[in-house]
Amino acid sequence: MDLRDRRELNNGFGNALSRAIDLTVTPMIFGFFGYLLDGRFGTRPLFMLGLFAFTIGYLFWKQYLRYSADMDEEQRKLTGPRPEAES
Repeated sequence: MDLRDRRELNNGFGNALSRAIDLTVTPMIFGFFGYLLDGRFGTRPLFMLGLFAFTIGYLFWKQYLRYSADMDEEQRKLTGPRPEAES
């Protein structure tokens, strides 16, 4: 395995770890802030569940867009640029 392949593999591990932390820690933080808001306003699970669900939805949307962009880039590498559509 040459240096370039090894570097690419290590970057892949780093990217996967950062995405995993992003998917676990961010909803927990927003859920905790929701818990604090619920304690202040007396609406026990409302803000906690709402902020948690909103954060999960946003993160999955962000992951989908990132995945789509990565797959488009890989497709471009394999096939070259797309020809322009004729009107």
